Amino acid sequence: MNKKGVFTAKKKNGETYFRASMTAGGRHISLGSFSDEESASAAYKEGCRLLRDGGSGQTIADLESICHTHILPYNKIVILLNLRDNGIYLRSPIYIYPGYFYYFLSASEHLTFDKEDLFYYSTRRIMKRGSHLFVADYGMQVTITGRYGIRPFAVPGRDYRFINGDSLDFRYSNIEIINPYHGVLREGPFGMYKYKAVIHLNGNFIIGTYDDPDTAAIAYNKAADLCKNAGIKKEFPVNFIETKSPREYADIYESTDISGKLRDYLENQ
Repeated sequence: MNKKGVFTAKKKNGETYFRASMTAGGRHISLGSFSDEESASAAYKEGCRLLRDGGSGQTIADLESICHTHILPYNKIVILLNLRDNGIYLRSPIYIYPGYFYYFLSASEHLTFDKEDLFYYSTRRIMKRGSHLFVADYGMQVTITGRYGIRPFAVPGRDYRFINGDSLDFRYSNIEIINPYHGVLREGPFGMYKYKAVIHLNGNFIIGTYDDPDTAAIAYNKAADLCKNAGIKKEFPVNFIETKSPREYADIYESTDISGKLRDYLENQ
């Protein structure tokens, strides 16, 4: 007969392994799979101690030290501590604070989100490849940064910034979008900004410099259309200008100048 909280299972090849699980607050909580019964039993006992008394007063701030002395993986420890302290069972390694929460990528690294994003991330697994953070959403890899208005290939410090300097703090108040548009660069001192529109062909071509980012974004769209009309086979991102009506957009599009150098280049294609 198996020890308490331990269940025997078999792999497809017939090999035996042991699963540890517990019940708390009416919830069945899986603690993981182990190659031997003793390890599975130890995981069950650790889970009980963490829920009962925090393992002698241990808190989420002690996560790294807990992981060094426990057989349970970091994600299971986070789940149990959140259940113990907040009374909420989540399947993701999330620990809730008033108004925000941590999502742990490891015992030593976590992301910070506003509480309004709790449902989204409690039902999705965040993965990290290099500096790229993404979730699997309906079979697709969806970058986290896009959820906060940071466009693909945006450059930190130029197109957006984290106000407190923490690039893992995704609270909305901490993210400043400096430039929401493709092909637009902000230049000049504070209060005297100009906006340069640039398109990449064989190198960067300056489309022009404009007084506001919307006009620069429309100029980029116009330059992209000229490139397509000239037979250039390339996918150019499209800027969507939500601040302009269709009539306002058309007026700016028609009146905005495009650099002669770019027009000369296209005429020779």
